[in-house]
Amino acid sequence: MDSDVMRMLAVGMVGGLGLMGPALALGLIGYAALTGIARNPEARGPIFTNMILVAGLTEAIGIYAFVTALFLMLF
Repeated sequence: MDSDVMRMLAVGMVGGLGLMGPALALGLIGYAALTGIARNPEARGPIFTNMILVAGLTEAIGIYAFVTALFLMLF
């Protein structure tokens, strides 16, 4: 295989797998937060705060994968 083909294959794998994990994690975070709020509505504030914090950290992983895919594609 040509080096360009291998590079584009790596870009696709990093983009696909690297962004699928954070997407699934964000779905699970939202599900768990809504379940917790439904069971205990008084704890909405702390649950929402923790959900936003963890969602932001999860988004960072997706951004790292996206930047890595861009670097692989450009260089």
